[in-house]
Amino acid sequence: MKHTSRFVIAACAVLALAGGAAAQSKGDWTLGVGLGGVFPDSDNGTVASQTADVDDGYALTITGEYFFADNWGIELLAATQFKHDVSLSTSGDIGSVKHLPPTLSVNYHFPTDSAWKPYLGIGVNYTTFSDESSRLGDLELDDSWGVAVQAGVDYAISDRDAFRANIRWIDIDSDVTLNGANVGTAEIDPIVLNFAYVRRF
Repeated sequence: MKHTSRFVIAACAVLALAGGAAAQSKGDWTLGVGLGGVFPDSDNGTVASQTADVDDGYALTITGEYFFADNWGIELLAATQFKHDVSLSTSGDIGSVKHLPPTLSVNYHFPTDSAWKPYLGIGVNYTTFSDESSRLGDLELDDSWGVAVQAGVDYAISDRDAFRANIRWIDIDSDVTLNGANVGTAEIDPIVLNFAYVRRF
């Protein structure tokens, strides 16, 4: 709930920036390179009868977006691997895990006369986990499919270049197996912050 409230506030701030003029044209595409932070919800579910906690992770991000209509784009988010330490309420630190979160979104970029160009998006996320390690034994996290929503704003520094800031909420739930036994579900559900340089082609 805490993350959801923050996302709603951010989305309202983006809408407040919207004005009226051309933003992006059909046939345009953009490439963005930046730094992303994944901040899991404060309560990550119950694993092995204990409260799980997944810490924050950071990685390089790449986005590509194609505008299939004026102001409407389809965007793919990719990244290098995010790494997270995992702890349980009684056992303490138990290990770590890496993940990749490719996300496909449809975005609407609000027309605006100013250098500030806000947008909103909704899409689907696929998260795949790897390099799970734990002092308790063989740890595995199942891959996850979920909804992703985002709000962002580009600040134009030229006709083709911009700095971007955006915030996403992603539904990530993963069944957890320890030594071959299902021990619960990790409800990660993170807020993802991204800061990037974007080039339009």
